[in-house]
Amino acid sequence: MKMEQLVALLAEHLDVDPALIQPETTFESLGIDSLDTVEMVMELEEHLGVELELDEKVSTVGELMAFVEKKLG
Repeated sequence: MKMEQLVALLAEHLDVDPALIQPETTFESLGIDSLDTVEMVMELEEHLGVELELDEKVSTVGELMAFVEKKLG
């Protein structure tokens, strides 16, 4: 998965302009709480066709991207 794909998914999920989402953007600044994070990971799982067990705290878009890359190996 590329950062652009992740940004597009997040922008669609959150109904925000993709230009507002950068690797250093925090989920808090986007108004995302822990429940929203779980829902996003579930949406990513569906999109990627893999299971992504959220076993670490991610607080920025870049951290989420690193987490997904690590899980996809």
